[in-house]
Amino acid sequence: MNAVKVEFVYAGLRVRHLARSLRFYRKLGFRVARRGTMKHGGTWVQLSFPGASQRVELNYYPRSNQFYEPFRRGTEFDHLGFRVSDVEAWEIELRRRRFPIVGRIREGNENLVFTRDPDGNWVEFFGPPPA
Repeated sequence: MNAVKVEFVYAGLRVRHLARSLRFYRKLGFRVARRGTMKHGGTWVQLSFPGASQRVELNYYPRSNQFYEPFRRGTEFDHLGFRVSDVEAWEIELRRRRFPIVGRIREGNENLVFTRDPDGNWVEFFGPPPA
């Protein structure tokens, strides 16, 4: 197997009020790079900061969403995001290393696999869909 290239790209933050969080981060100097709605009903906004290659992604999940969790101080962190050159090969490697696979999305141009760290924080690996 060829080595899979892995690159740290962004950190996802779970937010309670998307508009309020956007105002805060924009005031700090962040700019909206991309935004969208997840197929399961959540909303995301990726922010860039001048001169930095990594991004911050704000994630909002309404109460009716399967990923909604009540907030407790310190639980707003959502996930780390890594780009990988081959998601399927990396998933096999994660399983070989005995990392739990807690989420898998393969639809359209989305190809993602998730694991959790020991504290329950999600780590996302995304890349091109299989050919």
